[in-house]
Amino acid sequence: MITEFTPVSAAIGGALIGIACTLLLVLYGKIAGISGIVKSVFAKANSDSRWQLYFILGLLLAGVAVRVFAPSLLEGELQLPSWLIVVAGLLVGAGTTLANGCTSGHGVCGMSRFSTRSWVATCTFMLVAFITANLVG
Repeated sequence: MITEFTPVSAAIGGALIGIACTLLLVLYGKIAGISGIVKSVFAKANSDSRWQLYFILGLLLAGVAVRVFAPSLLEGELQLPSWLIVVAGLLVGAGTTLANGCTSGHGVCGMSRFSTRSWVATCTFMLVAFITANLVG
């Protein structure tokens, strides 16, 4: 379990996410909301979905790269039954559908564009996360 806060690596990671989202918006006019990108890939197949597929493949390859080059970052114990993990994933999918986006779309991209809907959604995400962490932990 990670118990220490590392502000330098957190700032670098946040900056890289911000730069990537900005480049996607400025260069291509696209928003880096992961749930919307995944939904679009499965909803339709056209020439515009190619970048979305590459985006998802990049996320998956980044996970593989971490597994190969820094496996200690993935250490931890998850003592939950598989069915519960599947249910949790489905609930996250349902929640992102209801909220018209996920934390990356609302929190990173929407808030930076001063979207009222994104500010409300992100504050709701954070409040529920705070309550859940305090109830479970």
